[in-house]
Amino acid sequence: MSSTYEKIVIDLKDAMRTKDAPRLQVLRSLKARILEKEISERKGSEVVLKEDQVHEVLMKAAKQRKDSLSQYKEAGRDDLAEKEEYELRVIESYLPEMLPEEEIRILANEVIENTGASTISDMGKVMGALMPKVKGKADGSLVNRVVRELLESL
Repeated sequence: MSSTYEKIVIDLKDAMRTKDAPRLQVLRSLKARILEKEISERKGSEVVLKEDQVHEVLMKAAKQRKDSLSQYKEAGRDDLAEKEEYELRVIESYLPEMLPEEEIRILANEVIENTGASTISDMGKVMGALMPKVKGKADGSLVNRVVRELLESL
């Protein structure tokens, strides 16, 4: 199976062939972001990003689109909101399926139990242990909200 980056490059070439300008723009942007990340990770010799690092770049791009989308909707700029929605759909098509909230709750409960967390002041300890388990598979703001709810209910 090819990597996510290779799939983006193949789809970018297809978008060029079919003259799909909106998709081409999104894919070029993603490729550039991935290459920027690769360059920033270099420490002498050539570095190829791992799959989870590519997903991290894509998740960051998706989060930016979501933020812009909500701002455009609030401002009544439906034209720009539609563009952001399209770009978000393209980006999300390359991301692995995200964990459902219920699964995040189960993992968070396990971490809370294992760390002995009992108050909201233990949030950092819980998040520090939980995020590596869900990295690339869950939105950080959702994880944060779930952990906060669970700690507040203790």
